Amino acid sequence: MRAFYISKHGGPEVCVYSTDYPDAVAKPGEVVLRVKASTLNYHDIFTRRGMPGITLPLPVVPGLDVAGEVVEIGANVEGWTIGDRVVVDPINRISRGIVGETIDGGLAEYCVVPAHQLVRIPDNVDFDTAAVMPTAYATALRMMFTNGRVSAGEKVGILGASGGVGVCCVQLAKLVGAEVVAFASSADKLARLKDLGADHVINYQEKDFLEEIHALYGKPSRRGPKSTNGLDVMINYTGGDSWVKSLKTLRVGGRVLTCGATAGFDPVEDIRYIWVFELQILGSNAYTREDIEKCLELASQGKLKALIDETYTLENAAEAFARVEERRVLGKVVVRP
Repeated sequence: MRAFYISKHGGPEVCVYSTDYPDAVAKPGEVVLRVKASTLNYHDIFTRRGMPGITLPLPVVPGLDVAGEVVEIGANVEGWTIGDRVVVDPINRISRGIVGETIDGGLAEYCVVPAHQLVRIPDNVDFDTAAVMPTAYATALRMMFTNGRVSAGEKVGILGASGGVGVCCVQLAKLVGAEVVAFASSADKLARLKDLGADHVINYQEKDFLEEIHALYGKPSRRGPKSTNGLDVMINYTGGDSWVKSLKTLRVGGRVLTCGATAGFDPVEDIRYIWVFELQILGSNAYTREDIEKCLELASQGKLKALIDETYTLENAAEAFARVEERRVLGKVVVRP
């Protein structure tokens, strides 16, 4: 079958497009999907590069997020029929494996997965939209609501707002009535974030985002009415040199929400701000099946939009990888066989 796979860890040159990759065959408890859409995440870049302390079986087909239709059912599988429209929960919650990392993912014509990882797609949700929901959108929902408790009237800053997680955070914050400040690196991205509902947009390449937040909401202080100055919530899953600045944007009792560290996991720290301002640092690790189902439900109701930046084929999937790696994406990129 046709597939785009990672031959070994390294740069873009280790990715290969093949027309004779081994066919997907269902074993007991598994199904084969005809892939209709797969979306890339920065996790796929980390899989290609290699991650410290993690050994992966290579070659592997990347693509955590897979939407398609059931074309083959293995023994001992119940509740599914040929032709069912499904999206895959990328995390195997029994073996702890991950689609597109420890087993082949969605950048192929067909994909084989354990049946217990299937999630049914609502009738009025298309495959592209469904493929957006698991990794980025479900992660955002868990971070924002389950762990972050974002609520109406709060002032929420979102770093990396133009990425897959970020565009969902913007929508979810507005859905509950929060005031949103979105940060991005170009005028085009900022304009489109405005269209999504962001109340304020800041180009962090041209302006110091900390100074801009202080100009909008005042400089946080422990004393008097100034204790309410600053953001209530700052979403920072980039890490790196933005971490300490994020702490300085928050009011007394403010919250930092994080679900990753795409720009560096070991930033210089200044923990004085955490205790002096009684800040809360709330981590969120991926998502649950219920988070995926909730995102699909919101999409079905028209309350959550899958923002798709560009669509690629397997033959030009290398261009999709480059677009994600170079952070030229607003929302998500889709690869269709």
